[in-house]
Amino acid sequence: MKICASIPYYNHPDAISVVVEQLLAHNLDCIIVDDGSDDESKRSLIPLLGQKNVVLVSHDFNSGKGAAVITGLREALKRGYTHVLQVDADGQHDLSRLPQLLLLSTNHPEEIISGMPVYDETVPTNRKMWRYATHILVWIHTLSFEIRDSMCGFRVYPIKATLDVIDSIDRFGQRMDFDIEVLVRANWAGLHTIQLPVGVRYPIDGVSHFNLFNDNYLITKMHIKLFFGMLRNCPKLILRKVRWV
Repeated sequence: MKICASIPYYNHPDAISVVVEQLLAHNLDCIIVDDGSDDESKRSLIPLLGQKNVVLVSHDFNSGKGAAVITGLREALKRGYTHVLQVDADGQHDLSRLPQLLLLSTNHPEEIISGMPVYDETVPTNRKMWRYATHILVWIHTLSFEIRDSMCGFRVYPIKATLDVIDSIDRFGQRMDFDIEVLVRANWAGLHTIQLPVGVRYPIDGVSHFNLFNDNYLITKMHIKLFFGMLRNCPKLILRKVRWV
């Protein structure tokens, strides 16, 4: 098992150095995927690139968080890693839980290990409501309660198995819909998710790139697509439950 961290990055110049420093303190190589950031945000990466354990991959224009995560997975595979730790660039995740997350991945290398958010008072109420609606829909899509939270961007992916899921359809979610879709489709493919409670604080630099209208539209569209996918997979999912019983 060879693991690195991959950080999808878009205009978080004040938070990125803190995130990278914490990851390097855990002896993790870091792949930063710059998703078309502005000039100021690009300049904030320059001091980090002087460290031998930090690599930068850049998109020419903003393609979305999902696209950046996929680029990070492919870059990590190309560099010989077997697993990728996905961490958001805004510093919202409690990285003190990182040792437990990595230990779970070591003990379950064939599964996705994902944070399950424990929010403080900084989380917007409307975000909590939308998240809970998504939880219910994900339970319907998978016919199970295995995935307690599908929107946390603090995860460890087995690279090859995850890319097999992503490459199984023509176009995977490229923006905020990615985090949800990858766990649901992974579940359908037999790649399970183990979750660990993780503290989440909205974000330390005060910048969120979640677009209330556009991202909720994409997520709603994705849920419709996943619902019909669940209907096609329903016999397999029911048979899986019978076998477990």
